[in-house]
Amino acid sequence: MTTRPSEDFLAQLRERILFLRESGVVALNRAEGLQPIPSPLAPARDYPAQSDPLPIADPEGALEELRAEIGDCTRCRLCEKRTRLVFGTGNPRARVMFVGEGPGYEEDRQGLPFVGKAGQLLNRIIRAMGMTREEVYIANVVKCRPPDNRTPLPDETAVCSEFLREQISIIRPQVIAALGSVAVGTLLQTSTSISRLRGEFRTLADGTPVMPTFHPAYLLRNPEKKKEVWEDMKIILDFLARNPRV
Repeated sequence: MTTRPSEDFLAQLRERILFLRESGVVALNRAEGLQPIPSPLAPARDYPAQSDPLPIADPEGALEELRAEIGDCTRCRLCEKRTRLVFGTGNPRARVMFVGEGPGYEEDRQGLPFVGKAGQLLNRIIRAMGMTREEVYIANVVKCRPPDNRTPLPDETAVCSEFLREQISIIRPQVIAALGSVAVGTLLQTSTSISRLRGEFRTLADGTPVMPTFHPAYLLRNPEKKKEVWEDMKIILDFLARNPRV
């Protein structure tokens, strides 16, 4: 008896193929994202050493406590024009964490990260990796929308980055994908351009690997860069395959 694929599976597969095609992939095979982990594996890379900290017993509860601690935040000027604070969403035990810049219009309206056009593209990237949005964790450097979607100022990122670091310490992802210059600069404390940093893992002070890559909003304006982002995501997938979480 033949079992037909579900409509949800087919929809996800179509989105994955579309993103891969837009990224310049012309021959679809297991190594190009049609399986959760690339196979066969690429040659071994010089990956960062994996630390193995003891997991937090209740990361979901710890995240709820952190959200309560943030409260109706008025610690910087971004609170003045926001509609909703955007904390973060996803699996509290995620292997991969995506960190962006800050909420936009739709995120401010809904209180969720990456739900506008850039978020739709991020969803396609995640699905091309063989994952779902529910499996990963998504957050931003700042939790409130900057006026007119301007770049967050240094004092604003300084305030919010403390909460981001706490989120990371609770979730303890195996890999962080830093999306865009604000996320890269904040996490890695650097002003070096993404073009020079992407394609190789960098590490946080605690040893967590960070992959700098372009922000989905940038890809909407520069679709030719999707291929480079997909190369970065394949490195992440290869790393996960070589470092299964016990």
